[in-house]
Amino acid sequence: MFTSVAGRTVIVTGGGKGIGKGIARVFARSGANVIITGRDEETLATTAKELTAAGRVVDGVAGGVVSYVVADVVSAGDAARVAATARERHGGIDVVCANAGIFPSATLAEMTVEDIDTMLGVNVKGAILSVQACLPELIASGHGRVILTSSITGPVTGFPGWSHYGASKAAMLGFMRTAAIELARDKITVNAVLPGNIVTEGLSSLGADYLASMEGAIPMGRLGEVDEVGYAALFLASDEAAYITAQSITVDGGQILPESPAALE
Repeated sequence: MFTSVAGRTVIVTGGGKGIGKGIARVFARSGANVIITGRDEETLATTAKELTAAGRVVDGVAGGVVSYVVADVVSAGDAARVAATARERHGGIDVVCANAGIFPSATLAEMTVEDIDTMLGVNVKGAILSVQACLPELIASGHGRVILTSSITGPVTGFPGWSHYGASKAAMLGFMRTAAIELARDKITVNAVLPGNIVTEGLSSLGADYLASMEGAIPMGRLGEVDEVGYAALFLASDEAAYITAQSITVDGGQILPESPAALE
């Protein structure tokens, strides 16, 4: 039996939809108080209300409160405001899930300087600023956890049109390794989840043919659910994972395993 995270405070950036929403839902069901952040207040408000209501009591565990802060991860000022809000609402911060990310497509030949700066700004700078702003509270908690949402794309695989995206997701793992060394003395662990193809609003927009082709390339025969990424994050946030740091958990149904399509025949 894992030690409960009930009553702990969790920040999930980009928590209004997609994988971030799944992570927030899993923590709320487990009794944690969750603050989700993003730029769209309407989406955040709807998600916070939905997850708080859905997580009231699950398997006998009283769900945590889900609230939100409108914030842009590329702003150091916004990151500081999120941390301050967590202190005011819940007295501290125990877990930071740096999940906010974007994935617009552009080939190397056509991408602009702005495309590159925006991708790296949100996916890498945003993660670093989010963690940095919460450090005093993570240290004070005595069991601080940082969980980064990277991807199989970049660290493990490649996909045309996403060279800048892959670079950003690989960079997150470089940040993870040194941050883990620096923060270990304060009993803070820094780990990452690497999702494969997960059913989200963004993935669905790529079309039915793309989804079918992806399912066919996954040994488990299906796309992942956002909550399945959330459960990996929940494990990394547990007391039982206190000796695990600078590691990544791939959540992809075996997608990266086949040497070729023939392996699945």
